[in-house]
Amino acid sequence: MKKTTLSIAVLASLCSSAFAASGSQSYSPKAGQDYPQQVYWGDTHLHTSYSFDASMMGNKQLGPADAYRFARGEEVEAHNGMVARLDRPLDFLMVSDHSEYLGLIPMLGTGDPELLNDPVGKRWAVLLGGDTDQSLKAMFEIHHDINTNHKSLANAKVERSAWDDIIAAADRYNDPGKFTTFIGYEWTTMPGGDNLHRVVLFADDASKAGQVLPFSSFDSENPEDLWRYLQSYEDKTGGRVLAIPHNGNVSNGLMFALTDRDGNPLSRQYAETRSRWEPVAEVTQIKGDGETHPKLSPEDEFADFETWDKGNLTADALKDDSMLPYEYARSALRLGLQQEAKLGVNPFKFGMIGSTDAHTSLSSGEENNFWGKFSVYEPNPSRAGEYAYTEGRQGKVFSLRGEETAAAGYAAVWATENTRDALFDAMKRRETYATTGPRMTVRFFGGWDFDEHEVERPDYVLQGYRKGVPMGGDLTAAPADRSPRFMVSATRDPEGANLDRVQIVKGWLEADGTTEEKVYDVAWSGERTPDANGKLAPVGDTADSRNATWRNSIGAAELTSVWTDPDFDRAQRAFYYVRVLQIPTPRWPTYDEKHFHYQLEDRSTPEHIQERAYTSPIWYTPAQGTES
Repeated sequence: MKKTTLSIAVLASLCSSAFAASGSQSYSPKAGQDYPQQVYWGDTHLHTSYSFDASMMGNKQLGPADAYRFARGEEVEAHNGMVARLDRPLDFLMVSDHSEYLGLIPMLGTGDPELLNDPVGKRWAVLLGGDTDQSLKAMFEIHHDINTNHKSLANAKVERSAWDDIIAAADRYNDPGKFTTFIGYEWTTMPGGDNLHRVVLFADDASKAGQVLPFSSFDSENPEDLWRYLQSYEDKTGGRVLAIPHNGNVSNGLMFALTDRDGNPLSRQYAETRSRWEPVAEVTQIKGDGETHPKLSPEDEFADFETWDKGNLTADALKDDSMLPYEYARSALRLGLQQEAKLGVNPFKFGMIGSTDAHTSLSSGEENNFWGKFSVYEPNPSRAGEYAYTEGRQGKVFSLRGEETAAAGYAAVWATENTRDALFDAMKRRETYATTGPRMTVRFFGGWDFDEHEVERPDYVLQGYRKGVPMGGDLTAAPADRSPRFMVSATRDPEGANLDRVQIVKGWLEADGTTEEKVYDVAWSGERTPDANGKLAPVGDTADSRNATWRNSIGAAELTSVWTDPDFDRAQRAFYYVRVLQIPTPRWPTYDEKHFHYQLEDRSTPEHIQERAYTSPIWYTPAQGTES
């Protein structure tokens, strides 16, 4: 009896000691791991009736609350009388109405006596009560005010009231863990019609964001003054805020210029400040795609996608090819490598997101559910053939047809949870990617120690964080005789088209100070093999224009790769990002033709397109003293 008792006691003691010894390493593989396990989908650039141009172009009834209801999956009645609804709700949204003349046009529409007592207010009210041409005339007058930094109609009461409404709607619809709303606005500077807009996004609620009014281009057209405003906000409130540059393709060479607004070469202070406040940039939206341009990337067969290159935002000035390098994301990333070598800081070290820039209050980035740029271009049988701008009318130097607008895009954010703080943190660390509308899931890691089968492991994501860095991260000081390895996984939108291929885009800095780029196919569908020039044959095209559909009989549901850079030079600064291409699917005018039973005449845009995703880059920086 005593022996048995003793044995049990000893066994219990040994087990207790064993448990204590192993207690520091949990049996649960993910215990203590706080990395993002879900991607969240949203739009940081949406306008409602509170924006002057949205209201003037038909958005008379849908305010911030309607925008949030639509984004979370509710039905909303559009201005054409149709019911609008997303196929799937978004996870987050920011209403980003223009800070210039915020809320003014709806107040004019209600006959506000204080505004009508002002001669300018009365004139605009009369124009807004007229036909579309008269409304456009009023809008162009307001554009002229912004272009020239001249405020014709000032009313602080209207601005305060509108800002309070926007803040209240955001806080009312914010539902942490389910649906996140951000307080924000768009700073709409456009000197001479050249777009330098930034979306301003607050991480905070009304208690902090309500302590300030939006900074407008009437306060200053200089981005450096906007950044000072952001610093002042954080100093005053203890809150957090960032800015997101607008798609640069209508800036006529200003968005990523190598001089400041005074014409001086960029300084280290400028670079530090810009990279501090602008961690991500918008690279695709309704006004075209901003990844690259065929004249900048002539060897890239997919560079000519939703290209807008006629001129500036207001169609007042034509585009010159010399402007292109300072407008597109890929060329800006290359410029950033040069500036970092010169200044010690990269001013263009940004992650990538997409957003819509819709002015309808309806965040719709899908080809088969596209509600247009403005409310007057909501679904109807003539919208694709109508002209937003006509050369020779009202001083416009080029024409722009409705069909040229793109049904794009969305922001994908890898965050630890669906809350303001977590999403904001993810944007700050650039763990984001852009898509042109489809919701494909993309992971991208870089490191030195991934093995060639790493992505096949069930815990490859955990290994990606343990052994490397995710999209938006940095690799430094390459080990001797080692090249970086990149692990990528792309899965198609569960309700969308299969994938054609996954590519890694590399840019690097040569010893002579010039930059180069190369696109590598790293995973693809089917049994294709690269030709002698390393090019893959097209995936094919199952899209049926007549019926506005396609078949997933080609392509792949998932593509993965662990890729080693075959051209790596440990002495060269470089960046790498992933581009994912879908198989061809119908473009939105093709859906219009099917729905409204007509054929678009003199069509200038393709019937089918290959939708895509762009991840934030991973940068490589050589060890100090080893750079070529």
